[in-house]
Amino acid sequence: MSLNPTNTDAKAVVGGTQSIPLAPSDLSTFATSSRSARHWKRFRNSFQLYAMLALPLTWLLIFAYIPMWGAQIAFRKYNVVAGITGSPWVGWDNFERFINSYNFWPIMQNTLVLNVYQLFAGFFPPIILALALNYIMRGGFKKTVQMVTYAPHFISTVVMVGIILQMLSPTGLLNQFLELVGIGPINFMGEPSYWKSIYVWSGVWQNAGFNCIIFLAALAGIDPTLHEAAVVDGASKLQRIRDIDIPGIMPIAVILLILNMGFLLSTGFEKVLLMQNPLNLQTSEVLDTYVYRVGLVSQVPDFSYAAAIGLFKSVIGLILIIGANQLAKRLKAQSLW
Repeated sequence: MSLNPTNTDAKAVVGGTQSIPLAPSDLSTFATSSRSARHWKRFRNSFQLYAMLALPLTWLLIFAYIPMWGAQIAFRKYNVVAGITGSPWVGWDNFERFINSYNFWPIMQNTLVLNVYQLFAGFFPPIILALALNYIMRGGFKKTVQMVTYAPHFISTVVMVGIILQMLSPTGLLNQFLELVGIGPINFMGEPSYWKSIYVWSGVWQNAGFNCIIFLAALAGIDPTLHEAAVVDGASKLQRIRDIDIPGIMPIAVILLILNMGFLLSTGFEKVLLMQNPLNLQTSEVLDTYVYRVGLVSQVPDFSYAAAIGLFKSVIGLILIIGANQLAKRLKAQSLW
């Protein structure tokens, strides 16, 4: 059978003897049905995986996307009785009120300084720990170190803060040791200049062992023949770390750094709130604790004002993630998208 090149209709052979012209719309329908059949077959062959995926997607829908409907509270003068849609629309008034308030710059400064300090102080210890564990050959010692470093991550925030307060109290273990060496007791939790370091380094101690799991997995994926060739060439362990291991884990490190950039204004209020007291409030008050106080603790809770601050924080975090990702792209490093 020959096809006329000037004929715009395609022809299908039926039974090898007859040709039936097919319009372009019929071809499109046929292609769509073929794709649908392939998708349905793929779904049937992997329905267990889709069933497992349904649970986290349902959680994400219920707790992450549906609550976005309530974000409009930030643009209203919310009244509990009237509800969200019944409350009057005030536009950007709540945002302007926050930006023009006397608390804006002190709280923003505390939040940024604390999170930048925490980002850089907590970024390198997991990498160093993972590199060290990667070169430990004695299995028993390696497992012991891993257990000791991982364990603090599973201590609850309340218990962790209780340990910190007991250790650093005027009659605590650290001050008892300082008295033995002739240094008077220091009120660590009442000294504003000490508060950020106590918060950050206690977090590093608690989470460094757990965070290094990601870098250990990245190190395990490096081609072992690279190390074998380096050993044959006489490279030392430090040279292998510099030339093989660090370049191998750099993409993961860049991705984690980009993700962490989105949390520069999100400290989390539990640990901060538990470590606060009237003496260190000038350096420990951050956006999350301020939202908590304005929206829930104050005598007249202002839900709209608190929602506006929370939305402001989320938008800035999104901008920081996009900016960090674009910067990583320009530097030809690993990026999220």
